[in-house]
Amino acid sequence: MSNQIRLSIAGMSCAGCVASVERSITAVEGVEDAAVNLGERTATISGEVAVNAVITAITNAGYGAAELKSLADESEKETLELLEYRRLWNRAIIAGGIGFTLFVLGMGGFLPSIKDSQITWLMVSFVSLMVLALVGGHFFRGAWTALKSGRGNMDTLVALGTGTAWIFSTFVVLFPDSLPEQARHVYFEAAVIIIALVSLGSALESKARGKTSAAIKHLIGLQPSTAKIIRNGEEIEIPVAEIGLDETVRIRPGERIPVDGEVFEGSSHVDESMLTGEPMPVAKDIGDRVVGGSLNTQGSFLMRATGIGEDTALARIIELVRKAQSSKPQIGRLVDKVASVFVPVVILIALGSFAIWYFVGPEPRLAYAIVSAMTVLVIACPCALGLATPISIMVGVGRAAELGILIRNGEALQSASQLDTIVVDKTGTITEGKPRLTAIYPVNGFDESAALQFAGSLEAGSEHPLATAILKAVSERDLEVEQVNDFNALPGFGVEAHLDKKKLLLGNNRLMTQSNIDISSIKDQAKELADAGATPVYLSADQQLVALLGITDPAREDSAAAVKRLHDIGLKVIMLTGDNVNTAQAIAKSVGIDEVIADVLPADKASKIIELQQLGRKVAMVGDGINDAPALAQSNVGIAIGSGTDVAIESADIALMRNSIHGVADAIALSRATLSNIKQNLFGAFIYNIFGIPVAAGALFPVWGILLSPIIAATAMSLSSVTVVTNALRLRKIGLG
Repeated sequence: MSNQIRLSIAGMSCAGCVASVERSITAVEGVEDAAVNLGERTATISGEVAVNAVITAITNAGYGAAELKSLADESEKETLELLEYRRLWNRAIIAGGIGFTLFVLGMGGFLPSIKDSQITWLMVSFVSLMVLALVGGHFFRGAWTALKSGRGNMDTLVALGTGTAWIFSTFVVLFPDSLPEQARHVYFEAAVIIIALVSLGSALESKARGKTSAAIKHLIGLQPSTAKIIRNGEEIEIPVAEIGLDETVRIRPGERIPVDGEVFEGSSHVDESMLTGEPMPVAKDIGDRVVGGSLNTQGSFLMRATGIGEDTALARIIELVRKAQSSKPQIGRLVDKVASVFVPVVILIALGSFAIWYFVGPEPRLAYAIVSAMTVLVIACPCALGLATPISIMVGVGRAAELGILIRNGEALQSASQLDTIVVDKTGTITEGKPRLTAIYPVNGFDESAALQFAGSLEAGSEHPLATAILKAVSERDLEVEQVNDFNALPGFGVEAHLDKKKLLLGNNRLMTQSNIDISSIKDQAKELADAGATPVYLSADQQLVALLGITDPAREDSAAAVKRLHDIGLKVIMLTGDNVNTAQAIAKSVGIDEVIADVLPADKASKIIELQQLGRKVAMVGDGINDAPALAQSNVGIAIGSGTDVAIESADIALMRNSIHGVADAIALSRATLSNIKQNLFGAFIYNIFGIPVAAGALFPVWGILLSPIIAATAMSLSSVTVVTNALRLRKIGLG
């Protein structure tokens, strides 16, 4: 079984860094998969590999790495990021203050000419060098590390731009007579201000990025640090991490539930909106499950701990959200390929610009060549390109989690935005999933009690929803069930067993037909039940029909509104069920579903999905049971509804924590908004570079005589990545139905 390792990565600045870190990780023997997230500055690694080996590989590539195993590690990561944010601000203030001073002195004529006071300008050169070395030194170190690895990144561009400006300016100061007078321009203040502006942009980006992980921080903050437990008859308060399985935990009004558990004394109402997005508290009584992180609103109760540590629902949700935020959709992988060659291309453009200006440009050619090359290097922004996809994924997945929608990965998010057909199961998806027995038609001399006893005895060992309805009716009538032998579940048909040497069958008309049992005498009653939306269930004993049972599972109150929402956003809705055609059509008609595919055996559900896909449809399957798992896995996007089984949720790409298909419409609306946001970010980043780089190279000079200042270029570059992050943060404000 492969391990999962999560690391924080220090020193990444753009998509080029992401590619470098991913290459260094995947080169380690035993690594099966690696996902590096520029927005979160983390890496998630799968495989049979030692943590130290991965960290060493990352360190050798020129970056820092530390394992994230606990909340304390996450807290330390946040602390380090806060310190880095403050350092960036300090760098921006120091470099900005010095650069602005040099700019004012130069523009105001307070500095002598170079020929009149070479010493003064050598002092300016020295001060500028100190700023580049002490305040902007990390750019040059990062560029050197990248160069040793045979790659380029944002540090490379900044270091080349500011370094070129300082070297040329210092050459002018030392050897002014070697250049014509009109070429004796110096750019010390430009180099310093570029360092200030890039640092300021990084600080603003860091601040904005911190908001993208708000959903994870909120989920982590839901778990209390301590809990009150009862040991040896005494109530004590201990850290949550020390709670053991099966321990008794006391929950008072207003307290958050520390771990997953089961109520065994008392009752209350619990706010589970952190999981489901539903604001109404849920009643909890003896035997009911409670989830760690939810809020006890009223009443006091004792619970038995059934899930602790990483086995709680909250811990699994946090892990699922983190994995999804770190994953890359197909569009993100494409951008990574483009970004991996971005820096080398920019450097070639800068060299080409320098050559054109130097050989065919107007005087002062050298000065123009230096300015154009420096401006091209500074205005290019691989950071915005690298952040465009992951930052939107982080915010979109986080917002989904806040709304009770768990998205497994970025690929599912992208696929969900392309759906045109929603296939829904009936029981527990469109309906409440709480069927009840509403009719009994005994035949052949049997009475209702005898028929119900037979049915209850048969279903005593079954977990099917229809069995629950029958057993509840048996209990309400105070009837006793008997032990059966040779019980056998027949998926898609019903159940069979022996009772007092009688062979009992309970199931649908397919089971009766297959067993050669005549049901013609009650076909009219069966049709009436089905037309009313009830499920006809037949009971036989020793090849003789005993009774027809009508089991009703009404549609959820909000199913019709949810189906309408799906129609409103251009989706076709199909019901796929094993129930009979008449019952399925009655339920479908009541909620406005377009098409019904009924009488489908569990094993055939996946094949029906394939048939739709072969017609060119992008299909989502929505279900909640074990029988739905193959269809969930086959569909383009599998969506498990909140009340579903663990098997269904594990087979799904999206899990809805609330019991409503409104969550399906919400998930699709959010996925479309996220993909739209990614495209906006990419469009902005590409357009910025496509237009910005030619302008920086001097494309406007022949017509309007405009040559962009390196300082304006640095400002534009700094704001581009901030704009991408700010645009992604708009996803946090999405309000759904």
